[in-house]
Amino acid sequence: MFPVEKMCQVLEISRSSYYEWKDRPPSKRELENQEILKIAQKSHEASRGVYGLDKIHADVREIYPRCSRKRPYGTLKANHLYSKRKKKFKITANSKHKLPVAENLLNQDFTTDKPNTVWAADISYVHTGEGWLYLATIKDLFNKEIAGWATADHIKKELCERALQNTVKRHRPPKGLIHHSDRGVQYCSKKYQDLLKRYVITCSMSRKGNCYDNASAETFFSAIKCELIYQKQYKTRQEAREDIFWHIEVFYNRKRRRQALGYLSPLEFKRSKELLAA
Repeated sequence: MFPVEKMCQVLEISRSSYYEWKDRPPSKRELENQEILKIAQKSHEASRGVYGLDKIHADVREIYPRCSRKRPYGTLKANHLYSKRKKKFKITANSKHKLPVAENLLNQDFTTDKPNTVWAADISYVHTGEGWLYLATIKDLFNKEIAGWATADHIKKELCERALQNTVKRHRPPKGLIHHSDRGVQYCSKKYQDLLKRYVITCSMSRKGNCYDNASAETFFSAIKCELIYQKQYKTRQEAREDIFWHIEVFYNRKRRRQALGYLSPLEFKRSKELLAA
């Protein structure tokens, strides 16, 4: 250990000054920085390493509303609390068929001011040691929540039908809701279209070869793959299902902050709008 006397000589300070500094209680700012670190660590852990600076800053500002962005930035950097890096995301859809397709009613306008008025559907996949696990989701464009979903070991139309049925049963949407998807064969199938008619849901589809037309639905898959799936190797489909359940039902819908929602989670955004309307 470096002798106190020698250190004081090097720093050109008196021993009394050193002990005064050493015994001085932490300042208000130092105490706040300690609390900010605890909030940042809790936020980082609760998101399983997903949250970056802006979302952690939003968590900090719930306790310290006037906290600048610089303070948590320095805390995160000093404590190596880095978010998971995004990887390239590839989107695929089987639209090579001769089934009828619907008109694009959204034209890349993914905003709506009421829940259960516009849903966006999509399918993706997860690799496991047992083979592929396919995930079909339906997203409410009002608050960006995943309103319903289903998984299966196949990518047949029955998977999408089950996701739609689960979503309708869960939310009981009004007649005339718009259901938007790509031109995948699953969504164009007669049985799926018959389901939409039964529920009095209006069908809308992306234009051919334009991935941006269903970008809002695809954003979720980009998030779950980059933040969760690409970070793990699943031995079984059940293991993947359990992680998907956590990501959607526990984290994504209820806790994950969205920039498009003013850094609120989908559930918080919906509740805030309900309070304003009351």
